[in-house]
Amino acid sequence: MRFLPAIATNLCRFLVSVTFILSGFVKAVDPIGTQYKIHDYAAAVGLDGVMPDLLALGMSVFLSGTEFVLGILLLFAIRRRLVTKLIFAFICVMTAITVWLYAAEPVSDCGCFGDAITLTNGETLLKNILLLAMSALLVWRPTKMQRMVSLSNQWIVFHYSVVFIIVTAAYSLYYLPLFDFRPYRIGTDIMKGMEIPEDAEQPEFETTFIMEKDGVRQEFTVENYPDSTWTFVDSKTKVLKQGYVPPIHDFSLTLLPRQNGAEGETDYTEDITDAVLADTSYTFLLVSPHLEDADDSMFGNIDQIYEYACDYGYNFYCLTASGSEAIARWTDITGAEYPFCNTDDITLKTVIRSNPGLVLLKNGVIVGKWSHNDLPTEQLLQGGRLTSKSPVLQQKDEKATKTAYILLWFVLPLALLVIADRLWMWSKWIKKEEQIHSNRLFKLLKIKRKMRKKIVAGNWKMNKNLQEGVALAKELTEVVKNPNCGVIICTPFIHLASVAEIVKGSAIELGAENCADKASGAFTGEVSAEMVKSTGAEYVILGHSERREYYNETPEILKEKVQLALANGLKVIFCIGETLAEREANKQNEVVKAELAGSVFNLTAEEWKNIVIAYEPIWAIGTGKTATAEQAEEIHAYIRSAVAEVYGQAVADETTILYGGSCKASNAPELFAKPDIDGGLIGGASLKAADFKGIIDAWN
Repeated sequence: MRFLPAIATNLCRFLVSVTFILSGFVKAVDPIGTQYKIHDYAAAVGLDGVMPDLLALGMSVFLSGTEFVLGILLLFAIRRRLVTKLIFAFICVMTAITVWLYAAEPVSDCGCFGDAITLTNGETLLKNILLLAMSALLVWRPTKMQRMVSLSNQWIVFHYSVVFIIVTAAYSLYYLPLFDFRPYRIGTDIMKGMEIPEDAEQPEFETTFIMEKDGVRQEFTVENYPDSTWTFVDSKTKVLKQGYVPPIHDFSLTLLPRQNGAEGETDYTEDITDAVLADTSYTFLLVSPHLEDADDSMFGNIDQIYEYACDYGYNFYCLTASGSEAIARWTDITGAEYPFCNTDDITLKTVIRSNPGLVLLKNGVIVGKWSHNDLPTEQLLQGGRLTSKSPVLQQKDEKATKTAYILLWFVLPLALLVIADRLWMWSKWIKKEEQIHSNRLFKLLKIKRKMRKKIVAGNWKMNKNLQEGVALAKELTEVVKNPNCGVIICTPFIHLASVAEIVKGSAIELGAENCADKASGAFTGEVSAEMVKSTGAEYVILGHSERREYYNETPEILKEKVQLALANGLKVIFCIGETLAEREANKQNEVVKAELAGSVFNLTAEEWKNIVIAYEPIWAIGTGKTATAEQAEEIHAYIRSAVAEVYGQAVADETTILYGGSCKASNAPELFAKPDIDGGLIGGASLKAADFKGIIDAWN
């Protein structure tokens, strides 16, 4: 049963991360489609025509990239606390939007999975509620998620994912969507796509008639339609059931009157849909939903393709939803001589994600599609008449091949990184196990080895008046009789002499919370190391984060204090640790090594014997937060390795390293069980004898 929370958390992590990755990726491969959807939302709130296309496109790329990267970070359990909070906030916003969609129906499809998966607003709301519940669990238990890569390699996953999704979106913008989920993909037979099966479900409607009689208006249906004494006012029709809607249901081409006397065009409109779809030859369609917004930089290539079509007797039409003024302007700018057809703009936006874009038909089947940035001009002009073997006709909707590229260039590198990282961590574990077994062998052979001292030290800070401090010291001497570790209480200066008398002859040793960086002199209010020693104290705490932050104690000042303390026969509990920002930036190793190098790594090996290191994650002091046992062990092991680099492994093995971040009786056994954690520097819990004894007893 104790594994159920971890199983539930990691299952939710997998489901939420896959949803975010899929949602972000399908948007990234069709950024223009997401741009259109953002415009739909803008229109729904009365901002139609206000939002610039460039802004909508930027929002599209940012949204898709954010979703994808958050999903990857969650899947790999990178920056677990921050990422789970960001995902929870993101889903809260999305859920609020889908509640509005469900209630008001401003758009029929939220677009959360682009054109790949279409959900109703009700289905979207249900999906977001489930995601909200799962993400709440992840926020509650982020540390239950098992990391897939170690902290030192997480930056690779993050940066590689960002680069990959940006490159994917840029490629799909410049060319065409990497994956085409729309009904007009290459290989589609448009006529078949418009067919409705004979047994298809038919739509159902309900018509309501508004009638008036003697100044009173009332609604009637067909079943209770009133007599002729009622006057008809209005009617409204409501769709009760949508019925079967074919994948392609709005494709039509209306040939427009000639523009500027272009040869071959009519002076009247004509529906040529059936003629174009039935043409057994090739037909080029230049697609531009709105010519006024179209990119005209490639008009020379377009004209060359039109001339090629004329040379070989192929039809060429420009499909647009623009009016005559926009068509005339386009003609003036580009010198276009090809005929224009009117088509619904939503249809044109669905046909191809490029403005303009080129589509090639044969027998009503789409055999080629190109962005205006990738027109097949050279292939056509050099290839002669089109045949089934022409290079320009070798386009296919190869989802399997493209999926293989994604696996090769994104999934495989990350998989190899995970494997290499896990092998590296496994080798470290093997070495540690070998060391443990080696130590056991030494014991069996009765080889005496000096073991480092285990310590639980209390830091009273600025608490307890003299009488209260004396009372607490007496209580501690009564309850702490034969501890399995060294016990130290570090008190304010005014307590030292009195408490020294009380703990004399007991299992408890005495320490001070600070000392001056000067030996003696006119330094009002300061207490020198010699004074501390004269009270009977044996230890002094130096480098505590509160002294560094509130009193601006620099590495140089601390170096002086350490030297004076050692010169006066005091042992030093030297504190090091990182802030929350430094931990989240994965700089904790750099920080603790720099603090050691700046103040104590100048000591001789003999002097170092009187140093106890206390690692205190500043973000876990007095906040109620605690580093996990694994996090604490990881950085304690790193600190020991840093000591070994300076003084050798033997000295490092004898150095006592304490944990100083909200250690309590409840978590002390788990922390103290780790091989590189030799005890704790205890704050608030040392002010109550029972709490302090509970931590000391963790060594039992």
